[in-house]
Amino acid sequence: MAGPSENSPEGRESLLDLLEALPEELRRQAFTHASWVSHRAESYERFAFLGDVVLSLAVSTHLLPRFERYGAGRLTKVRAQAVSGPACAAVALELGVPNRLRVAAPGGLGRSAEVLVGSERVLASVCEAIIGAAYLAFGIDRVAPAVVAAFAPAVQEALDHPEDYKSLLQERLARRAERVSYRTVEQSGPPHDRVFVVVAEVDDREVGRGEGKTKKAAEQEAAAHALEELG
Repeated sequence: MAGPSENSPEGRESLLDLLEALPEELRRQAFTHASWVSHRAESYERFAFLGDVVLSLAVSTHLLPRFERYGAGRLTKVRAQAVSGPACAAVALELGVPNRLRVAAPGGLGRSAEVLVGSERVLASVCEAIIGAAYLAFGIDRVAPAVVAAFAPAVQEALDHPEDYKSLLQERLARRAERVSYRTVEQSGPPHDRVFVVVAEVDDREVGRGEGKTKKAAEQEAAAHALEELG
């Protein structure tokens, strides 16, 4: 089993350490695309399903005590950006996932493997699969600190340069030929201290709900929740 990396803070294990220490069976499945096996359950997708939850829990637990003045809406925005597809893909690159996928690809899939290696969505899913596999092998106490360390740059970027969630949601839905609308469902408080509750809807179906001191802030929070709901 690999020991803690010398570059890890205070000698703690890094996500790369945990990846290297994975039992062979778990590591192999974490790098197996669904198109390479007869049954999808043998691919990385199940691990990615679990890893997505572990990642969200680890980052949420990290954020909560460090930003005591942040409300749930702002915490949701930071987390959504910090664990987004691009953030996961960036961590995957740090872990050397592209080369590992090339090695794992069955013979004769050269070009197909290269297409997968260049897909941000695949890289992000494999990153989540690695986290899920590590959780199964080592438990949350070992995995959470490694995950937080790996995503620390993404968390800082989210704090320093928050994204426009309404635009992100609109772009994502446009790829599916769908549109989002926002509706104020509640407003309360005196004129100088209003609180607005807004829902984001797609085809009259609620996909996110947000609260804020202004309608604009509430819409941003609703969009952030919608992005999480839509995966």
